[in-house]
Amino acid sequence: MLRLSGRSALAESQVRDNRQRKLAKLVRTPHPGIVLNEHYEGDGDIVFQHACRLGCESIVSKRLGSLYRSGRADCWVKVKNPKAPAVKREAEEDWGR
Repeated sequence: MLRLSGRSALAESQVRDNRQRKLAKLVRTPHPGIVLNEHYEGDGDIVFQHACRLGCESIVSKRLGSLYRSGRADCWVKVKNPKAPAVKREAEEDWGR
């Protein structure tokens, strides 16, 4: 969650639990196309293995304690499941390269 009621929520980055609670309240009733994902702390390899078994396309990991900022950042990493259909398609397509 980046903004709430027109105000930046980034100032609350140090208080992650507070931001998560506010976001959970916003999406507590079902909304088409919106799902609140759980946060997992621990061994990223184990989380990735489970995500692959579930057929997930990828996982996104953030270095604990790092703050959100727009654009690419070294503290955020997306790891793709090579067996996921979308990832296989992406590897097979030219995509204008």
